[in-house]
Amino acid sequence: MTRSSRTISRRSFVRSAVAIGGASALSACLDRESGDADAPPRGVDAGGLEELPERQHAWTAAQRTDEHGNPLVPEHHVTLHFSYIGGSPTDEERTQVETAFETLERAYARSNEGLLFTVGYGPTYFDRFDESLPEHVDLPEPTALAPIETPEFDSYDAMFHLASDRGSVVLSAEEALTGELESINGVDVEATLEGVLEAEERRTGFTGAGLPAENQDGVRGIPNSEPVSEDAPMFMGFKSGFKKNQASEDRVTIQEGPFAEGTTTHLSRIRLSLDQWYEQDSRTIRERKMFCPAHAEEGKIEGAGDNLGDSSQLGDCPAHTLEDAREYGTVGHSQKSARARENDEPIILRRDFNSTDDDEAGLHFLSHQRRIEDFVKTREAMNGTDVAEQSAIGARTNNGILQYMTVRRRANYLVPPRRHRSLPTPRPK
Repeated sequence: MTRSSRTISRRSFVRSAVAIGGASALSACLDRESGDADAPPRGVDAGGLEELPERQHAWTAAQRTDEHGNPLVPEHHVTLHFSYIGGSPTDEERTQVETAFETLERAYARSNEGLLFTVGYGPTYFDRFDESLPEHVDLPEPTALAPIETPEFDSYDAMFHLASDRGSVVLSAEEALTGELESINGVDVEATLEGVLEAEERRTGFTGAGLPAENQDGVRGIPNSEPVSEDAPMFMGFKSGFKKNQASEDRVTIQEGPFAEGTTTHLSRIRLSLDQWYEQDSRTIRERKMFCPAHAEEGKIEGAGDNLGDSSQLGDCPAHTLEDAREYGTVGHSQKSARARENDEPIILRRDFNSTDDDEAGLHFLSHQRRIEDFVKTREAMNGTDVAEQSAIGARTNNGILQYMTVRRRANYLVPPRRHRSLPTPRPK
């Protein structure tokens, strides 16, 4: 029996509704989620807005965790990409946009069950001003970061990331921002983005154990054998986002100047091609390529890797990268990436998620970091160019998971502190 002939699960139905978007999808999603015991938790009243964190990216304390204390990113995601309509933002426009954001905060609690969101601005947005960004704010134009990639570069003015365990919440927030709803979760929509920011593109995705398996049928890049296991939170079959493999929110937060308490976001749209991954590579080879050869030889990983606890337990694997390349002809993705640590701590905070946009298996790689150069450093370590040059393995073959990924688009954004999130100048007071 194929998955398409089975009764579609609630989670899979909601995922599909989020991917479609619009009023009809929201109505269907609300109907399917109506069996939930409770309505989405309400946010703060108007008087409580000032008590919310200045850091837009301060999600960790609001997120659910698993049994090992690993934060669980919400299940459903939408990124909205906008162009600013006018020439130079006015105070009236800033008030309108801020009121729209505050509507979301009054409607939904900052939690997985409510709504978590960030608002970022790209280099194109800041180019319209005579002033430049402060020197310590690192917001370069996106570039290709490996010899093997030829991505297109986004030039949107703004990007909003909406996330919730409830698909109806992210859809309601989207519809409210774009002027399609008069109220959300019992709160009147007092302002929208209409006339100020024009929606150009939306991307969607999901994460969570079982969701990739429920949504793999008929997706390009996934073998017809439906190979993704039921316990896997990601299409490649293994757990990611271990607590100790992630930078802390403090580490990725800008420390000085008008954008102190803000961060930067890098967003890549990646196509996955997993036919060889599942049909030719054995489980042992997949473990070597995702983690490191030692994990495979020692049998450390059970299932998707939940047994590893709050870290991928790499130990000395990063130090043995070149040695493993020569001995096994293989190095691991996690093994290479861990070489970008500073003081034995990661330098980027990942909040990426699976995607079936355009009916193809994909990954929206979203990371926060204090400076974009921290992401670049991590990506260069993942590329393993030095390993390929100094060992018997090729630039792509058996070099982690590079050969299964094609970077289609890249973008960089500055995520201001909450006080400056609405159409900021480069040097806000």
